[in-house]
Amino acid sequence: MMGRAFSPSLGTGMTTPEILAISTTCSSREAAEALGHRLVEARLAACVQVEGPIASIYRWQGVVETATEWRCLCKTTADREAACVAAILAAHDYQTPQIAVARVAGSPAYAAWVGESVAPA
Repeated sequence: MMGRAFSPSLGTGMTTPEILAISTTCSSREAAEALGHRLVEARLAACVQVEGPIASIYRWQGVVETATEWRCLCKTTADREAACVAAILAAHDYQTPQIAVARVAGSPAYAAWVGESVAPA
């Protein structure tokens, strides 16, 4: 459901946007921070939190692998989801990056801030 507002009115005739948390992992802290800066500067994410290091255990090409990664949690709106995901894919150094999208409930003030932060200039 792209771009559908679900929150009550802000009292100005506007509704709060639907907020998403898009998660991906990067191979280094530098790559994660560079991705975060790129997304925020392009107004595709209001905030990107970089967490790590984390240990990831996964199967790749038939072999169980272990890697140290950094998680990026990108806060954006449903309206900006497609552009944010496209930017992550374009910038990512992984052949098949993780991209997980979750709908997030939050306060109307937080949702409004996210919406204002990712609105095209």
